Amino acid sequence: MRFRGLVIAGASAVLVASAVGSAAQPSRTHRVARQAAPAEPVVVELFTAQGCSGCPEANLAVEALADEPGVLALTYAVDYWDYLGWPDTFARPEFAQRQNAYRAALRIRNVYTPQVVIDGRLQLPGGAGPALQKAVDEASTDRVPPPQIEFRATGDRVGVGSGRPPAGGAEVWAVLYTPGPQTVTVNGGDNRGQAVRHVNVVRGLTKLGAWTGRPALYPLPRRVETGEAVAVLVQGREDRRILTAATL
Repeated sequence: MRFRGLVIAGASAVLVASAVGSAAQPSRTHRVARQAAPAEPVVVELFTAQGCSGCPEANLAVEALADEPGVLALTYAVDYWDYLGWPDTFARPEFAQRQNAYRAALRIRNVYTPQVVIDGRLQLPGGAGPALQKAVDEASTDRVPPPQIEFRATGDRVGVGSGRPPAGGAEVWAVLYTPGPQTVTVNGGDNRGQAVRHVNVVRGLTKLGAWTGRPALYPLPRRVETGEAVAVLVQGREDRRILTAATL
């Protein structure tokens, strides 16, 4: 998928558009027909845990989605299952905080794993199978004109263009993650002895600032690991819906 071009008003440098490519997958009969991958990806956020017995299957389902054009899949490991006997090697407290923010915005009673949140607007169990694919397909056809995102060629700043912010305003987030699959052998808890696969594991979250609907530049966090990627999300402050996203 490709992110459309934009020149941020007032910026002194031309920003270079980000591009993300992925291999096409075989068609499935239940999918909604698409003419092409959308310029703005469908953001699929999986909340999972290595100590959750139902999570390995959901991890694989989201990994399959990650290979589709027009999808940005991100995996957040949460720590609230650590008491079962295995401290999740990828978990951070801020990931559970993000999940709790979705719980409040989506008006669900409790957080759980595996849980998938699509574009910050819809949640469903990560093991939902065809229902998960259908929700992603439908989200890809239900797009509204978003603000444009572009990265400086130096990779140290990102520009967000003009647009209409949601009620309550919006925020710009940087999500640092490791692209591709990773496997962890779990030596305790419910998944003891299993090799659990994850895809696009999130390593850190940074709020870059508020977005008011006017063009703005934001500094990006420094990437400290070789091969680490960053996704930039423009997200409603109150309703948590994701207006647009791009990756560097």
